[in-house]
Amino acid sequence: SDLPLPQIEVFKQGFNQKLQEGQEKLHQMWLDWSRNSSKESGYESSAEPEEMESLALLMACSITQQLQITCCKIVSAIQGLPSSFQDKVKQSLSTIEELHASFSVANSFQDLPSSVLTQSKRKLAVIQEYMEELLEYLKNNTPLSWLVGPFSPGKEEV
Repeated sequence: SDLPLPQIEVFKQGFNQKLQEGQEKLHQMWLDWSRNSSKESGYESSAEPEEMESLALLMACSITQQLQITCCKIVSAIQGLPSSFQDKVKQSLSTIEELHASFSVANSFQDLPSSVLTQSKRKLAVIQEYMEELLEYLKNNTPLSWLVGPFSPGKEEV
C-alpha cells in the first residue's frame, strides 16, 4: 500500500525519539553544567562549563532543526485533512521555528529569554499531543486523495 499513514507513523516515532533523546542529553548536560558552575572545586569534569553549554545549545539547534524538517513533511502530507489538523501542525511548525531561532542566536543560556527554557518543554508536549490526535484521526479516516491520487477536475472519464 502506498498510503502515507506508515510514513506519518515513522515521522511520529522519529519525532518522539528525537524529542526524548534530545531531552535526556540536554538534561544530562544541564546537570553537569549546573554542578560545575555551583562547585568551584572538588568536582572534576572532562568538559568546561562553557563547553558543555555551547554543546547543549548546538544540540538544541540540531534537534529543533530536525523537528522542523519533520513538521514540514507532515504539513505537506496532510493537505486535504480538516483544517483543525492543518492549523495544529502549522502551529507546531511555527513553535519549532521560534525555538530553533532562539537557540540559533544564543551563545549561552544567559542569552536565552527565560521563557524559552521554561516553556519549551510544555510547548513540545503540546506538539506531541497534536501528533497523537492526528494519528488517531488517520487510523480511522484515510484521506480520499491518498487512495485515488491527486484530484484533477475536468479530466474524469465517465
